[in-house]
Amino acid sequence: MDIAQRIAQFEAMVRPEADPTNDMAWFSLAGAYAQANRHAEAAKAYLRCTELNPSMSKAFQLAGQAYVNAGQKAAAAEVLLEGFKVAASRGDRMPLKAITDLLTSIGIEPPPPPAAPAGKTVSLVGGPASDAKLPRPPFKGPIGQWIFENVTAETWDGWVRQGTKVINEMRLDLSRDDHADTYDRYMREHLGIDDALYEQLTGQKPPATTM
Repeated sequence: MDIAQRIAQFEAMVRPEADPTNDMAWFSLAGAYAQANRHAEAAKAYLRCTELNPSMSKAFQLAGQAYVNAGQKAAAAEVLLEGFKVAASRGDRMPLKAITDLLTSIGIEPPPPPAAPAGKTVSLVGGPASDAKLPRPPFKGPIGQWIFENVTAETWDGWVRQGTKVINEMRLDLSRDDHADTYDRYMREHLGIDDALYEQLTGQKPPATTM
């Protein structure tokens, strides 16, 4: 399935007669628009995700990135500053760091780091205190090891909740390789593991997905 077919598939999924309140379908549509270099449309689709799911800090981050790619820096700044507040309030460390970097890249001073609870420290790079680390890698292999070393337990738990939603709303059957690849792609996007990092960690390109 080429990118035009994927866009048509996701556009059909969010039509009024289908399921226009499916935030994950909008997320997928936005990603397909971005892949096709239709960045302004991608930003609007990501923003639709945030309207349907205001806690999805990753969608704020990617909407801001899409606006940056479209050359709309004022719109990017507005979205990213709102996303910063959402990510900080939820403790979404990876989107918070990415949003901070994006704001800096367009010449906007990021807000100060969120205040830490008494007795703990918070940094955008290190995240909450070390007692928030995962006790072990969530699964075997270099990706699981990277998650163990870089993702807090709170962020991972957030993905587990979001991943359940992905399975339900995308109607994924994880016994099927193509559906499992789709699930893994959403996980990597949520945790900030881009294609370049995936190749660096695994020595191979990420599997192609059709959903």
